[in-house]
Amino acid sequence: MKQSPTQDLESSSVTHPGRKRSNNEDCYLSLPEHGLWMVADGMGGHEAGEVASDIVRQTLKQSPQQPLVDSIQAAHKAVLSAASQGVGAEGMGSTAVGLRSSAEHFQIAWVGDSRAYLFSHSSGELELLTRDHSYVQMLLESGAIAEAEAQTHPDRNIITQCLGSQELAAVTVDHIERHWQEDQWALLCSDGLSDELSESEISQILQRCKTPRDASRELVQAALRAGGRDNITVQIIAAPKQSSSLLQKLSHWVPMFSHSRRLDTVIYLVAISLLVALLYWTLN
Repeated sequence: MKQSPTQDLESSSVTHPGRKRSNNEDCYLSLPEHGLWMVADGMGGHEAGEVASDIVRQTLKQSPQQPLVDSIQAAHKAVLSAASQGVGAEGMGSTAVGLRSSAEHFQIAWVGDSRAYLFSHSSGELELLTRDHSYVQMLLESGAIAEAEAQTHPDRNIITQCLGSQELAAVTVDHIERHWQEDQWALLCSDGLSDELSESEISQILQRCKTPRDASRELVQAALRAGGRDNITVQIIAAPKQSSSLLQKLSHWVPMFSHSRRLDTVIYLVAISLLVALLYWTLN
């Protein structure tokens, strides 16, 4: 994604080991000055999972302007290299979900089952942006299980690829791009949140919280109350604040045609102008 000048986005990041584990294999990266955020969920046991997730964090931190997909691919190779040199443990790995933001757009890239959601305050809608690289997701897409079964399936934590997978020279880094809308929040999280709270519960918390700081802390506390069986990491990034131009003021009154309010407004104004011109030509 082409990077525009960095915007000062409001964001909040929280991580917690949970109620059942003494160590935290999750970690996060927050670089608002570079428009970059990331959540990594390590695996491989004590003193291995946290090593893998930290390697992912350090790899992205060292090259914050590198394309997000390339950075995550580089992190995969860095975890493999570290394991081969005796750092951490053989077989360690990590998931990753990252967000890179510019003034009007953002990109999400991920490997594994850490997730990204998009929440709109105006509609109250919570949209899952990522597709888990997991065994249960494969069952779901094949029709072998229903959506209701996925949340409690005994194999829901088995993932089909991660950073550090020794059988993969390169991982498949899925990615999407979207246009920011003014009232949106992006939510990045490890499965310690999504396994404990339903999308409805997450949405309800986001609706009643006024700031990313309040929302991120409330989500973690809710996951702890629900059991806290895994490490929990949450990042919330608010859309860049837009200047109050005439075009932006008009955008709140036009119907949605695409994912870009600015584009919708231009389309609408052009259509109205053509209609007025046609009526004038017809009457004269």
